[in-house]
Amino acid sequence: MAKILIVEDEPNMVSGLRDNFQFEGYEVLTAVDGVAGLQTALNESPDIVLLDVMMPRMSGLEVCKQLKSKKPSIPVIMLTARGQEVDKVVGLELGADDYVTKPFSIRELLARVKAVLRRSKANSGEQESYSFGDVEVNVRSCQVVKQGKQLDFSAKEFDLLKYFLGHPGETLSRDRLLEDVWGYDRFPTTRTVDAHIVRLRQKVEPKPEEPRFILTVHGTGYKFVH
Repeated sequence: MAKILIVEDEPNMVSGLRDNFQFEGYEVLTAVDGVAGLQTALNESPDIVLLDVMMPRMSGLEVCKQLKSKKPSIPVIMLTARGQEVDKVVGLELGADDYVTKPFSIRELLARVKAVLRRSKANSGEQESYSFGDVEVNVRSCQVVKQGKQLDFSAKEFDLLKYFLGHPGETLSRDRLLEDVWGYDRFPTTRTVDAHIVRLRQKVEPKPEEPRFILTVHGTGYKFVH
């Protein structure tokens, strides 16, 4: 039975979500503000977190950032009443696994939760460490070391690199990367993939302008080789 943590300050929303997820067989934990939500997530290690963006005491975005820095394997779905694209971009940059805008149907939310849990379960059996060139990647600790020096990666930069490492030699389209790495099939633009690729190359390639590992497949997407 999967354990889900709902971090939401609106009592009616909490009650409705709790009833529906319990009916579906989930063990449900709840928290009514960001501070309590972060503490519960760290103490209880739920299988997934539903996290409202607009929260008292600590915003959902800050909760996501801190949780992903401490326990990056716990998947997070952000909930928000705001439709601003910048919120979606920021939330996903901080490591959120999906994003649902209120009002939403409970059926859609259940489907999103199941999809994220499937991805999380698939990732749990992945290889723990990789190396290519003079770069070493530890998946469990989310650390990337180049020539003995630890590199600074955002949550999504690391997720993207990890995805490439898990699919060596495959030509990966931008749409597939958005769906599988960002987990958000209505992301505003595929240009975000290109921007992340540029940053990855700057960090791991010997010559970013002449990439050896993360190659462009013109008209299609990208391919990781080593």
